[in-house]
Amino acid sequence: MEIISPGINRYLDALLPERHPKLLEMEALARTRNFPIIGPQAGRVLYQYVKLINARRVFEMGSGFGYSAFWLALALPEDGKLICSEASQNNVDLAEDYLKAGGLLPKVQLQTGDALKLLHNAEGPFDLIFNDVDKEDYPRALAIALPKLRPGGVLISDNALFHGRVTQEHPDRGTRGIIAYNQTAFHTPTLWTTILPVRDGLAVSWKIPQNA
Repeated sequence: MEIISPGINRYLDALLPERHPKLLEMEALARTRNFPIIGPQAGRVLYQYVKLINARRVFEMGSGFGYSAFWLALALPEDGKLICSEASQNNVDLAEDYLKAGGLLPKVQLQTGDALKLLHNAEGPFDLIFNDVDKEDYPRALAIALPKLRPGGVLISDNALFHGRVTQEHPDRGTRGIIAYNQTAFHTPTLWTTILPVRDGLAVSWKIPQNA
């Protein structure tokens, strides 16, 4: 199911200004390999939120070959730090090559392994956490990410609408994970959550400060 009509999607793509040549290379590689990436529309959202909340410490759960990490690192200040987590060493090596070529590697720490375990063991708090792990693990990802996020920080999760499968009467395991995540994110008193219908849906949760 198309989340956004093809005509509107083409219009939004046409609005995009030129982007870093390495991002274009990564987009071409994703098309060649049929590898899912967030794409430039969602990439700009990540960049924007890093800037909006003046994020300096960011954790990414599930980095693939570094496309979303490239957007996050671009937005961080020179002394900012992005921790990337990815299970595939091949993807980590490829991400390192792209980030190095883009001059962004000094801001990035690449970790290979289970993203949930790596975040659980990481020293928080983080200003922004981006979640793109296996969809059945989304409820666990939320439970682990919330205490690692500073008050006023933002948690963003990809695939919140999952190609429209969240509306199906008999969802599969991965879709059930996303449905449970969305329900919890919207009904957790310490979070203010919205879903942006960008690409496949971005769930954006603001961790409410005590005095807000």
